[in-house]
Amino acid sequence: RFLIKGSLAGAAVYVAYDQGLLGSGTQGAEALRKAQSALPPAIHEWTSYIGWEVRTGQLPPAPKIDFSPSDSWNKGVQTVMSALSVAPARACEYTAEGWKYVKDLVK
Repeated sequence: RFLIKGSLAGAAVYVAYDQGLLGSGTQGAEALRKAQSALPPAIHEWTSYIGWEVRTGQLPPAPKIDFSPSDSWNKGVQTVMSALSVAPARACEYTAEGWKYVKDLVK
C-alpha cells in the first residue's frame, strides 16, 4: 500500500511540476487557463468513451474560476511571516502559562 500511495503522490508532484503549477505565479495562472480550456472537451470525450450519450447543451458549463495563484501565494507568505513574527512572544506567553499551571498544581 505504501509503495502504491508513494507512487501516486510522486506522479501527482511530477504532473504538477511538468504543467508549471510549482513555478512562478504567472506559470500557475497559465496552467489554470490551460486547464479551464481543456476541461469541457475532456468531459465530452470521456462521456462518449464510456457510452453516455451527451448532446451539446446537456452538460452545464464549466464554472468560471476567478483564482489568482500569485495572490494566493502572497497571502500564504504573509500569513506564514505573520505567524513567525509573533512566535517568540507566543512561546514566552505559553511558557509563562505552563509554569503558572505547574506551580498551581504543586501548591
